[in-house]
Amino acid sequence: MLVTRSRLPRSLQIAVALSGFGWTWWRHRHRAPDTLPDHLRRTLEGLGTTFVKLGQGLSLRRDLLPAPYLHALESLHNRVPPFDPAQAVASIEAAFGQPVDQLFAEFDREPFAAASVAQVHRARMADGRVVAVKVRRPGIEAQVTADLRLLRRFARIAQWLLPGLGRHRPLELIDELAQFLRQEIDMVQEARNMRRLAGTLDPLPYLTLPHVIEPMASAAVIVQEFSHGAPLATHYRTSRGRELAGLVLDAYVHQLMGAGVFHADPHPGNLFELPDGRLCLHDFGSIGFLDPVSRAALAQLIEGLVVGDAATVLDAVVAMGFIEGPFDRHAYLRGISEILSNMATLPLNEWSMADAIWRVACIGAGENFRLPRHLLVLIRTLFLAENTLRALDPDLDLVQALRARADTMVQTLKQQSPGRPIHAQLLHGAEQLPILASQMLRQLRLEDGRPSLSLHHRGVQSLETTLARTGNRLALALITLGLYVAGAVMMLHGSGPLLWGHLPALSAVAFAAAFVLSWRLVRAISRSGHL
Repeated sequence: MLVTRSRLPRSLQIAVALSGFGWTWWRHRHRAPDTLPDHLRRTLEGLGTTFVKLGQGLSLRRDLLPAPYLHALESLHNRVPPFDPAQAVASIEAAFGQPVDQLFAEFDREPFAAASVAQVHRARMADGRVVAVKVRRPGIEAQVTADLRLLRRFARIAQWLLPGLGRHRPLELIDELAQFLRQEIDMVQEARNMRRLAGTLDPLPYLTLPHVIEPMASAAVIVQEFSHGAPLATHYRTSRGRELAGLVLDAYVHQLMGAGVFHADPHPGNLFELPDGRLCLHDFGSIGFLDPVSRAALAQLIEGLVVGDAATVLDAVVAMGFIEGPFDRHAYLRGISEILSNMATLPLNEWSMADAIWRVACIGAGENFRLPRHLLVLIRTLFLAENTLRALDPDLDLVQALRARADTMVQTLKQQSPGRPIHAQLLHGAEQLPILASQMLRQLRLEDGRPSLSLHHRGVQSLETTLARTGNRLALALITLGLYVAGAVMMLHGSGPLLWGHLPALSAVAFAAAFVLSWRLVRAISRSGHL
């Protein structure tokens, strides 16, 4: 369990910390807004593991937070001391059912690294291999579960007090972040991710990752190969840094366009150079996936951005799933052309593919914007990878680098669908037409020859929303009126316990509830701008 100095109940710790940030935001949102992202980062770090990991998950949501907050959340880390080595030994023995002395020829009881989720011990196997034993903090799973339960309660209260929060769907956001957090603290999931990536990276001579020492992986402990390497930060702005930037770019071209599984946290702290010059990836709590259609669309998107073809870019983002529902194609083409035109004026070493993809996806004020989790992970990975590339080689011309790798991307995609040239794909599509016709006839038979038609009309969704809000306000007004009447009746009869000797308690409760509902109703109407 993560130790905290405060003796307050956990719910009060969270409430005090979040309220403190809310008050600071209210005071400084106009006078010193630049200080707020770092204040949010410190607040989450002070609340411990759950909120550190939730903040890191929230850094995926570029659709919700401005860039300064995203940068602050990406750098979240919790400085915590290591826990008692005796607890680590107990966890290892419970996980594998044997004493540590039988599992390892040597085991260093003092950890060489400690973080908010786990700490790492060096050990030696009986066959002489040096390994890293990663042990999850005792009690962290129970703490995370309790914190998430409290966070959902706070979200419900905040949503009730501030109805405007509803459009951001805070409870759904918490559920999404909770899923991210549970995967982060599950060592079995991390071992599974490592095995999945090993099949993709092992064939590459310039890239590697530490492998799981089978079968030593459980929910609380994972044993993996020990990697001796130097952090990439030691090579910033050097000739070797430029070479490593090329390796990082090659690695992600292979992962994204090849098997469609990729390391989703490529910040410099997770990338090392081994003594033999290979690039080594670390930390596999989060990986991303792209299906074959998305990989082909991503390649098409990169091509469209590089050559400045708005139509190709639009087709690609639609194929990837960033845009859904009926939309104005001409308006999107105009918006994309403007983005491409602005990009053309940037110096080549400031050109950002990740930023371009994000700006294209957000065209139209988000009306048709969609961002499922696999695309969230992709966007964050692209931003992190670009930041790492810029740190290694500030003068990197990303456009030229991608052009130089265009043939590699095409060949990699072809390897995933061998023997399927364009004409073969067209023939395959034609072969599907009889199947589609058969399905339509079967549907007609099931519906007595009366096909069901789906009609899409622009503007209907906003009308439905307006009608729903109007109905809610009418219902709220009726309830409020009923409370006022009930309070007045109870005051006339004077029944029940009295407050201050003359005010019926039940009447006071009715008036208080009616006042709160009246305030919400007036506030909602004033925000809409009209009665």
